[in-house]
Amino acid sequence: QVQVVESGGGLVQAGESLRLACTASGLTFDTYAMGWFRQAPGKEREGVSCIAWRGDKTIYVDSVKGRFIISRDNAKNTVYLQMNSLKPEDTAMYYCAALGYWNGRTCAMHNNYWGQGTQVTVSS
Repeated sequence: QVQVVESGGGLVQAGESLRLACTASGLTFDTYAMGWFRQAPGKEREGVSCIAWRGDKTIYVDSVKGRFIISRDNAKNTVYLQMNSLKPEDTAMYYCAALGYWNGRTCAMHNNYWGQGTQVTVSS
């Protein structure tokens, strides 16, 4: 049984940082691209950042480029999202996923193994 578990969310002020972590089990972690997605109230879920199975290719949505860094540790079955210079518009539920499809250009939404999400709230 595949399990994806996120941690590290919380309430911070604008300009501060958070690091999210996601651990996946029940799958061969180093054969899956991994991704972070977010969904704010009233908005569609969007891909924030994704990383190839070897960590040699990363993708970021334009709104987080230069502020967020995705990384992975295959020995620990863990993927991270370092979020710096947080803005109120980053407030959302953040979801981690093991991607069912990887083309190196977009964070796929379908056929993924999803976590339950971790809330990130940024106050102004």
